[in-house]
Amino acid sequence: MRSLLFVPGDSEKKLAKGLASGADVLIVDLEDSVAPDNKAAGRALAAAFIATNKSGPRIYVRVNDLSTGLTDDDLAAVMPSAPSGIMLPKSNSRDDVERLAVRLRVAEAENGLPDGSTRIIPIITETPLGVLNAATYSQGGTRLAGLTWGAEDLSAAIGASDTRDAGGAYTDLFRLARVSTILAASAAGVAAIDTVFPNFRDEQAFRRDCFEGVRDGFTARMAIHPAQVPVINEIFTPSSDAVAHARAVVEAFAAAGNPGVVGIDGKMYDRPHLKRAERLLERAKAAGVL
Repeated sequence: MRSLLFVPGDSEKKLAKGLASGADVLIVDLEDSVAPDNKAAGRALAAAFIATNKSGPRIYVRVNDLSTGLTDDDLAAVMPSAPSGIMLPKSNSRDDVERLAVRLRVAEAENGLPDGSTRIIPIITETPLGVLNAATYSQGGTRLAGLTWGAEDLSAAIGASDTRDAGGAYTDLFRLARVSTILAASAAGVAAIDTVFPNFRDEQAFRRDCFEGVRDGFTARMAIHPAQVPVINEIFTPSSDAVAHARAVVEAFAAAGNPGVVGIDGKMYDRPHLKRAERLLERAKAAGVL
């Protein structure tokens, strides 16, 4: 997956637009974008939407976090429709993922779904404790599909006035949250998913931010508007030049008998270069360009 688009669970119009966006994953939101008085209606609409759209993008549901007391109601409504996965906001540690996993196992059994079929993507930096516990996700788990992060809820939790400096770069605190997510995802062997970019009208800044994310190791990105999806799909799909270079590296190691180091066009490449090339080719295959 490259692009994950948030869609309010209580908006039929926006759900339909999400289907046409080209996103790899739709995140039907029952949390922030649905008002408290509209939660029940949002659950019902989300469940019907999931049930009637099985041939398009994968559909995840962002439930309300475990501290709200609303999570079980969210799951009871949507699990009969068999979503591809659940996004867990404000996850404080891997323990929260395991608590959700227990609920999912019960829901799968009750609804005749294969055990373990519902994947989980936690948002791991929306609380101070979540940032401090990023390393706990390194143990992974069969349901874990990726890790992502968020800056806005964290800024509210700690009282930060902004997440970025005057030049548009994240301040140190939010850089820590961002880097912790990349490292935790890599340690767990799952997708590192970059956070949303709120100013969807500033495409130039968004493109620059996406390129920086790919450079640093993110393999996917969340979007808050359909207009952001084509940009994400373009930038997070390995280019033909990158694919050709990765193939050359892999083939050179294979031709040399899989040594520790090979030379290509006067440059030396060692095992970390091989691993990076293999990972890029895996991403290209998943994106359908290989």
